[in-house]
Amino acid sequence: MFARIYRPARTAMQSGKAKTREWRLEFEPATARFLDPLTGWTGSTDMNGQVRLTFDSQEEAVEYAQRHGIPFRVQTPQEPAPILKAYSDNFATGRKQPWTH
Repeated sequence: MFARIYRPARTAMQSGKAKTREWRLEFEPATARFLDPLTGWTGSTDMNGQVRLTFDSQEEAVEYAQRHGIPFRVQTPQEPAPILKAYSDNFATGRKQPWTH
């Protein structure tokens, strides 16, 4: 029962930063998934795979794991470098690409 503490990245369908400021604690799968021969659905005997806890900060998630004796691994998020742009840069005379419609 090994846990992973991380901050989720934004989805491909998302342009904002909603739901990316919270920290998540999820358990790593203890057993492999299997294919149900009758329905073709995947199943698992590991019920901890359904547990997903959210916290406001990394410290709260680490404290929770330590308090309950859960071994964990923290994945630090990679922050993208901010690109500073201004609308007037579209019309600058020293543009590297020509401005066209």
